[in-house]
Amino acid sequence: MLKYYNYDIVFQEIPDETTLAVNLTGCPFTCEGCHSPHLRQDIGEPLTQEALLSVLGRYRGEVTCICLMGGDAHPLEVQEIAGWIRSGLKLKSGWYSGAAKLAEGVDTRHFDYIKIGPYIAAKGGLSSGQTNQRLYMVEADGSLTDITYKFAKKNKPL
Repeated sequence: MLKYYNYDIVFQEIPDETTLAVNLTGCPFTCEGCHSPHLRQDIGEPLTQEALLSVLGRYRGEVTCICLMGGDAHPLEVQEIAGWIRSGLKLKSGWYSGAAKLAEGVDTRHFDYIKIGPYIAAKGGLSSGQTNQRLYMVEADGSLTDITYKFAKKNKPL
């Protein structure tokens, strides 16, 4: 069962979107340097359609995307709620997975964005030129277009 611990409005997780990031618990990974190790625990509230509607009610009209952060222990449940976000809520859906590759049986067409890759401190996050993580935009046919470059830090003159 998918459970969520907390959520926040974010502007940097998905480029060009105002995103409601929902932190899911029960993470099966133990990435060194993880910024949220408490999310490995089986804590939080069940992430149901009703719960998501309640959270979204506070931000209706302000968000363009809902990004599920984690959920790797239950990838098909993530897929199911993401599909509902797209079809029922008419919002874009994203998934930040810490897996090195997508789980078997996941249909990318339920998502608008998918990030895959464990956090490796020496390689950095999405804004690092050395990162192993990738953010993909999902095309209508389910193919993935790498948009990680949108996180590249640009040198700005002072």
